[in-house]
Amino acid sequence: MTAIVRRAAALTFACSTIAGLTAVSSTSASAASAASFPPLNPAALQAAIQTLPSDDAAGDVVRVGEPGELWTGSTVDAETGRQIPPNAHFHAGSIAKTFETVVILQLAAEGRIDLDQTIQHYMPGLLPDRFAPITVRELINFTSGLPDVDEGAPPATADQVIATRFGYRTFDQIIQQTLSPTDGRPAPVSHFTPGTEQEYNSLGFRIGGALIEHITGHSYKQELTARVLRPLHLTQTSVPEDDPVMPKPYLHGYMTDSQGRAVDVSEQGGDPSNLITTPADLDRFITALMQGRLLPAAQQKELFALPTDGQGHLLPFVNGTSCPKVACFGAGLMSTTLPNGAVLWGKTGHDDGYANGMFATRDLSIRAVYSISNLSVDFSAPSPLSERLIGAVLAPAK
Repeated sequence: MTAIVRRAAALTFACSTIAGLTAVSSTSASAASAASFPPLNPAALQAAIQTLPSDDAAGDVVRVGEPGELWTGSTVDAETGRQIPPNAHFHAGSIAKTFETVVILQLAAEGRIDLDQTIQHYMPGLLPDRFAPITVRELINFTSGLPDVDEGAPPATADQVIATRFGYRTFDQIIQQTLSPTDGRPAPVSHFTPGTEQEYNSLGFRIGGALIEHITGHSYKQELTARVLRPLHLTQTSVPEDDPVMPKPYLHGYMTDSQGRAVDVSEQGGDPSNLITTPADLDRFITALMQGRLLPAAQQKELFALPTDGQGHLLPFVNGTSCPKVACFGAGLMSTTLPNGAVLWGKTGHDDGYANGMFATRDLSIRAVYSISNLSVDFSAPSPLSERLIGAVLAPAK
């Protein structure tokens, strides 16, 4: 993922794409998830996912499930004119943060990581002395106060993103180039005292990936494969590292260059946390996650624990629109409340040419996965498809 994508992806997620959604407290979230949903309407869902000229998208794949019901759909690729396979592979983007969080929480359950211990304790010297102590929990629940990846770098144009899409950096390279830039940029500082506010951040998860490798002595790919992909039989999900080749079939990701041409950017670089997956595999993953099959009870609670202050009030959410003024992220998951009172938990993700989402209620009364071939370099814009999709789920007859 390029610098511009990482910065833009921090600005807005599902809370800004579905009208009327609000953050919920950890207590109300559990109660609200029991809201009922009407039966799935295939015609309404198929109509909802059709891309329109105003969507700035070339196509999509979608998977929606309720107990005893499953619907899968896709559109025609606007550039090739061919039908997109419903279980096409795609770059998952920041959905990988949820996978990484599971690995960290598993290590915490094994006593190998203490969520209340600091990053400075585990990896002395990684963070410059200007940063206050930051706990592992603050990394994964977005309360670290860290600057974001490549903060302060000039925004890249679409042409620059396209030209440099094969670039690859290790966790350490990303961390050091962000915190100790050598191109004349001022060294970034903390945005706030750790644990006092919530802000969407990707640098913390690059540090989390480095922590996994430091604690285990294995690569991030090895740990994620052994702990999550293999046990859940996610045979169509992979951690490609610096291999840009896409497994077939795949959703072609495009970006529009300065000449108005849609350029295929499906093959791209990124970093060690890159994730390629399919709708079916993400559906299997979030189902297992909600069922508690990946984590013991104590660590499972961390996923849904929205950070609060000493008086039990949700921390303020700052510098973005992912959450409506107050914290909506637990550990690696975000919460959004639907108009019918149900609470979705999940994650969105962006990579060059891709905009994705993975959400479910805790009781699995509804679950959904989508990937959009996104033509725009601006990932802060709401997704019209996600708005139409939730409308088709909540009011299929309209």
